[in-house]
Order: sequence, then structure tokens, then C-alpha cells
Amino acid sequence: MRIGLFTAMQWSEAEAPGTVLASLREQVRAARANGFSMLMVGQHLLTGPMGMFQTVPLMGALAADAEGMQIGPGVLLLSMMNPVLAAEEAATLDWLSDGRYFLCAGLGYRPEEFQAMGVPMAERVGRLTEGVEIIKRLWTEPSVTHHGAHFHLDDAKASVQPKQRPRPPIWLGGDVPGAVKRAARISDAWCVAPTLSTATLLSHLDLFREERRRTNQPDDVACPLIRECFIGRDRAHAEAVSRGPLQYKYRAYSSWGQGETTTGDFDAGYDDFARTRFLIGDKAEVRDGLLRYAEIARTDTILLRVQWPGLDQQEALGNIERIGEMIASL
Repeated sequence: MRIGLFTAMQWSEAEAPGTVLASLREQVRAARANGFSMLMVGQHLLTGPMGMFQTVPLMGALAADAEGMQIGPGVLLLSMMNPVLAAEEAATLDWLSDGRYFLCAGLGYRPEEFQAMGVPMAERVGRLTEGVEIIKRLWTEPSVTHHGAHFHLDDAKASVQPKQRPRPPIWLGGDVPGAVKRAARISDAWCVAPTLSTATLLSHLDLFREERRRTNQPDDVACPLIRECFIGRDRAHAEAVSRGPLQYKYRAYSSWGQGETTTGDFDAGYDDFARTRFLIGDKAEVRDGLLRYAEIARTDTILLRVQWPGLDQQEALGNIERIGEMIASL
């Protein structure tokens, strides 16, 4: 089983960006030393008052700290980006990571991001679909001519192609059935968001596999899962330390209108919400939960988010070390 570190490394108004960046680099080095084999870096725009570094330059800065780990964005907001730039930045990162890059992309769901980028939300599906096609072709073909609804290329030759052959893996995120089916048709795997309950992710995985069969593609794909995770010295410690930072994080998700975070009073329903999504407890509890996800979702790839705004750095590092001890026992 591959265990990865998923970070958006967001911070509260009380925290300083320089301190946050130094902490993140320390966390990545600790994860690498403790048996994590992947690093995924999230992306959003205009997150204020919550702070967040931008994904592509951050991955470039972290590539040396994550040496030997797979590295990629999750999810890259491809529907509001130019796919030529996305393809060449990704290929550059593949070389910086010695051929260990993966691309996890998605539609995006926040109107303010689309408005700021000058892209109508109504065009996001078409732009994503075309974007994935263009990226695949720029990564693998000597020249690309493409005349689509949103992008036009004539005899375009990529400045750099990836080190990996034939190309890096492409995953697509998305919380709704249409997005899951799209991932089955045009990508290598569907990436399961941490906001989805166990019941929903299993239902969506069935949709993914049905669509793969319908389109005559292998359906035995191990789709990566993202889960929030805190291993404490005991359960009481885990719950006490993680609760406040996780509530801060998910209040933001709720205000942005993301998926299943928007129903009812989030704070009042936090315990029920966490029970069906988060891996919080002592090492034995989290190990059991992780193995259960691997079995029921039929996956060998689980990415864990171990830091949230307001979490003390020493607590985050302790969490990583205890997860490392769990990894060694798997």
C-alpha cells in the first residue's frame, strides 16, 4: 500500500507565511523519512482570509525535500487554465522529480475563482475535457494540431515533454456522478475527495467501474483516496488536538459550497461528519480504518492530510511520526 502526504498548507490570519513555508518543508522531509511515498499539493485561488501558497511554484520548491516521492497537484484547476502552460509546467515538474510526477485535475466549483480568471463557469466541462486531451497529446506527440471549442493549436511543439514514458498518470477529481463518469472516460483514475462520506465514495466507485466497462476500458483501477488523519498518543489526544483546526478548515469548505460540507449546521454536526470521513484516533484505530478503506474501495493508494490551519507544528510532526510507525506495521 502507498501512503501519501496531502497538503494544501493553508494558514489562518494569526500565522505568518514564512513560518508556514518552513513548517511545510519540515513536514515533507519528515514524511519522506517516515515512509510516505507520495506528496500531493492542493490548489485554490482567492482563499482570504485563509492563506494558501500557489501549487506549481510550491511543488518546484518542494521537489528536493520530497526526493524519491511521487509528486503532483490535487486538484489542479485545469478548467480555468491554459492547457499548454499546464502541460509544460507538469513536464518540467516531472523532470524536477526524476520522473515521479502525477497530474490530478478537476473542474473547480467556486464562482469567484472563475470570475477572477475570466472563464465562464458554464464552459468548465468543455475546457477540462479539451485540456486533458491537449495535455496528453503535448506529452506524447511531436506536434499537435487541435481545433476545439475553446483551444486552437496549429503544429504546436512542446518545449519540454515529461521524463516518464509514455506519460505521467492523470487522475480527475469531482464529487458528483457526472464528474466520476468523466474521470472514468478520459483519465486513468478518479481521485476521491476527503469531503465524501464512505457511503458516497463507494457508490461513486461503482459508477466509475460501470463507466469503465461501458467504454471498454479495464475496470480494475485502484482509485486514490484522500482522508484527513490524526494519530494521537491516544484517542482523547487525537480528538482534542485535531478538532479545532479541522473545524476551521471545514467551515471554509462549507462557506465555499463544497459537496457534502454544506448540509445543516456544520459545527453541530461535526462529530457525525467526521465519523464517516476522517481517520482520527490512536495507531491501532487508524490502522484498522486505513485497511478497511483499502479493502472496501479496492485501492492501494491513500493520501493523508495531516495539517490544518492553527495546528501546532510539533503536533503535526508528531502525527507524521506516529503515522510512520503505522506505515511500518502495514
